Amino acid sequence: MTTTSQQYVHRIERRLHTAWRVRAAAGPAPEAVGGSAIPATVPGVVHLDLMREGLIPDPYLDDNESAVAWVGLVDWTYETSFELPASDRAAASVHELVFDGLDTVATVLLNGTVVAEVANQHRVHRIDVTAVLQDGVNDLVVAFRSPVKYAAAQSAALGARPGPYAMPFDAMRKSACSFGWDWGIATYTSGIWRPVRLESWSTARFDEVLVRGTPDGEGGSVEAVVRVQRAAGAAGAGAELHLDLEVGGVRAAVDLPAGSDEAVVRVELDRVERWWPIGYGDPVLHDVHVRLGVEGWVLDETARRVGFRELEWNTTPDADGTPFQLVVNGQPVFVKGVNWIPDDAFPSRVGRTRYRARLEQAASAGLNLIRVWGGGIYEADDFYDLADEMGLLTWQDFLFACSAYSEEEPLRSEVAAEARDNIVRLAHHASLALLTGNNENLWGYEDWDWKLALDGKTWGAYYYHELFPGLVAELAPQVPYAPGSPFSPNGAHPNAEAHGTMHVWDLWNQKDWPHYRDLEPRFVAEFGWQGPPAWSTLTRAISDDPLTPASPGMIVHQKAIDGNAKLTAGVVRHFRVPNDMETWHWAMQLNQANAISCALDHYRSHWPKTAGAVVWQLNDCWPVTSWAAIDGDGHAKPLLHAIRTAFAPRVVTIQPRGDGLAAIFGNDTGDAWSGEVVFERRGFDGSVIARAAASVDVAPRASGTVPIPAEVAEATDAGGELLTASIGEVRGLWWFVEPRDSALKAADLVVKSTGSGDDGIAVTVTAEDSVVRDLTLLVDKLDVRASVESGLVTLLPGESWTFLVRGVDALDLDVVRDPRVLRSANQLVAE
Repeated sequence: MTTTSQQYVHRIERRLHTAWRVRAAAGPAPEAVGGSAIPATVPGVVHLDLMREGLIPDPYLDDNESAVAWVGLVDWTYETSFELPASDRAAASVHELVFDGLDTVATVLLNGTVVAEVANQHRVHRIDVTAVLQDGVNDLVVAFRSPVKYAAAQSAALGARPGPYAMPFDAMRKSACSFGWDWGIATYTSGIWRPVRLESWSTARFDEVLVRGTPDGEGGSVEAVVRVQRAAGAAGAGAELHLDLEVGGVRAAVDLPAGSDEAVVRVELDRVERWWPIGYGDPVLHDVHVRLGVEGWVLDETARRVGFRELEWNTTPDADGTPFQLVVNGQPVFVKGVNWIPDDAFPSRVGRTRYRARLEQAASAGLNLIRVWGGGIYEADDFYDLADEMGLLTWQDFLFACSAYSEEEPLRSEVAAEARDNIVRLAHHASLALLTGNNENLWGYEDWDWKLALDGKTWGAYYYHELFPGLVAELAPQVPYAPGSPFSPNGAHPNAEAHGTMHVWDLWNQKDWPHYRDLEPRFVAEFGWQGPPAWSTLTRAISDDPLTPASPGMIVHQKAIDGNAKLTAGVVRHFRVPNDMETWHWAMQLNQANAISCALDHYRSHWPKTAGAVVWQLNDCWPVTSWAAIDGDGHAKPLLHAIRTAFAPRVVTIQPRGDGLAAIFGNDTGDAWSGEVVFERRGFDGSVIARAAASVDVAPRASGTVPIPAEVAEATDAGGELLTASIGEVRGLWWFVEPRDSALKAADLVVKSTGSGDDGIAVTVTAEDSVVRDLTLLVDKLDVRASVESGLVTLLPGESWTFLVRGVDALDLDVVRDPRVLRSANQLVAE
């Protein structure tokens, strides 16, 4: 270690990620596992080590989930040694072990001495080990307790509380979905899941650094609110410290007198570019550097990137109730959102590259907001950094989901510590648009018979209504807060249609998807429809022979209650349920996409009354039938194409209005949209049966409505006609009957390759003599590396569409033409 002075030392970090071993300390481990320690990867979890050593099968495959359930019943002990030269130990006055994430309940020992007892996956654990650290070799042990056994014991001690599943995930501060969910595998993980290091310092270090960028007219300011930790004794408490803030070459500084541990420093900037969400402008970021010094030496330093933006949610009551409308830099924003779950059931496998891939998929689908759901994790810094850079707004739930939670110790203090940790870590991000107290707990308390089951016990209200808003006000006053999702700002029922945010789940659970049109919510924060993963994902993960919708592996990989029955009930009103597995798979994927298309088109048509729609869900954490648009192997399902179409900058949809139909124009661009809209009622052979035209002029970021004349809007042969509304290249469609009741013919298609280049291979498909509905290329069947930028395309006779296929060097057109690869709705109708 290099020092600049015998007295003053810059904070030094030593990563402690090597030479770890893990062993089963107690519990029902098989003999092959229980005998000795095995190499462990840190950061990581024990499942990954056991898989790497061939001691357990991959739990993502077949029914291996149940075969490895014993892992969660075992106490696991991690061990390593590291060397610290005597000169390095003596050079710093304070040495701290810092665990960015321990999963979850553990005893930490250094050189045989217990230095910490921890019980929270979601916070940083900082442990002063100065007194037990020794020159030379140091032995570090982290002994984890079984999460399953601990949760059961804590539930008994705190009192059982109502929740969605038998496992009491609410009794400990561990990712709820690691105990399983209606889309997720139960892993019951243990491990050092985030980085660990030894930090050595003298005099003082940063404890909390809160950086805020605030625009003001053409200029702005950056403020750093800093709390420092001083070393014990006169060398720390008696030192006069210096705090320096630099933004774009502009600097400001303040002193911290002896004994002071808080300061505020501010830089004023004459001109700044504002940060905008994707689709509204550039997400401009500015580098900020904060340094802590003494007598000219730098003791500690940190960097942030901030964006200058004003952001609020308008909840001023109006004639229709209480809106929940996002306003950025004075501009109302239609929220095109999606819910995010952990992208892997073993989150330590998710790094910056995977975050980028997933967020780029989201951005490609026209999304502008990602909601991080409260049953998962606070994601790693890379996730929020990338969102800032891409202009993707983030909405972060505090980690409480679908259950009542104890407000007593030890949870009470743990919750306060984790909330503070994560607010401090995330508050500076320009993308952070909302912090939310929980997922569905306010709703659950009102409607899910919790009050009787609680019998007076606490359920989390203190966290959502007092603790969290107080901490946000203290640490991140620039970040809006809502007590829950769903939530009604005016005190109405938390899931009220006319007020605030709403979750819409009765359609998937009880009704058909056209009933999305029955509601006009102010903001929809969750709604979804299930579909299976990509065919390549399904067949990689499940080896059933025969593979059927109800074969054993399919049932294991379907976690929703009565999920398959709901899939069938949801399809049969629209298509005949196919008998062969591959066509069944396509029917379910298509119906999922059509369901969400219906909802998004409807919600967007009511902008600005309905101010946003957040689809459940973007991603999966393993191969499973679920509500996701991107499956557990990273393949886009047809649903992602549906989202892209519905969230395009300019759309035309045809919607019921009163006793007739109307064309609704959604213009989410900064320019006015004017032109002639042409209405045509056509036969499936392409013939024009009726036609009308009208002029339309839609203001920027606005909607327009044009009633469709009855002579065009009313079918004479409902099963053989469709209605189009076109303005330029943008077209909306209306089908008069369900596909199963229509006269769709087998698709007659011509497929050609029209060139290749750095961007991919172009495949052009032409419809010959009849309409082709929802034409989609299932490219994962060509190559698991392949992706395609469009799908669910409807072609009139004679029309063509070019699919750009990326990720492969060549395509066999005969394989592309295979009706199992080139799919359409026609295949689910025509005899």
